[in-house]
Amino acid sequence: MSERAAPFYCPYCGDEDLRPGEQGHGAWECGACNRAFQLKFLGLLARGIQPNSTGGEPT
Repeated sequence: MSERAAPFYCPYCGDEDLRPGEQGHGAWECGACNRAFQLKFLGLLARGIQPNSTGGEPT
């Protein structure tokens, strides 16, 4: 099994100064704006990928 992906930037300020948080799995801290946040995978959507009827990209 592979390692979990890390966020590339803070969702609040956009800075890249991130480090793992002490609050547990999926917790991150931003050194630029001094905020802490947690990422969590919720699951797959039941509908899946459906083709676009206009001939464009799939949705």
